[in-house]
Amino acid sequence: MFKIAKANAAVPLMPGSLNDNNQNREMLAQFSVSEAWTGDFSSGLIRLGEWSAMLHGLSAPECGLLSLIRSYDTKDRSHVLELFEQAATLCSSFCFSTTIIMPNGFRQPLFCMGESNGLEQKYSGSMSGVFVFPRFKLEGASQITSRR
Repeated sequence: MFKIAKANAAVPLMPGSLNDNNQNREMLAQFSVSEAWTGDFSSGLIRLGEWSAMLHGLSAPECGLLSLIRSYDTKDRSHVLELFEQAATLCSSFCFSTTIIMPNGFRQPLFCMGESNGLEQKYSGSMSGVFVFPRFKLEGASQITSRR
């Protein structure tokens, strides 16, 4: 799944969607680990949380786009790169899913949702989003993501 859409901040959220009573964080945590990330177009750096950096095989929380996608399934890399390039040229919302292939052979599913904004001036703007790492075992994998 690789999707990009023009951002439309004027579209209202569903009634009650921000009501904390409708948020079931425990259920989300039971099925996944999620972590926010940000990207700065002026520097080209993406800032990850500790968990995301570790799962992407990175030793530091900041990286470039190519370093980020290096751990992705090879058949998805060009699609993800194209998606980020499109989002860097037009304020938009995007999502994708792929699998992180870790050096030890473990395979971790990944869902990403994000948006880009502030592209009015050349080399300006940013991206922000969330990585969601499902807690289920892939065929042939030996580990399930766990962090609570």
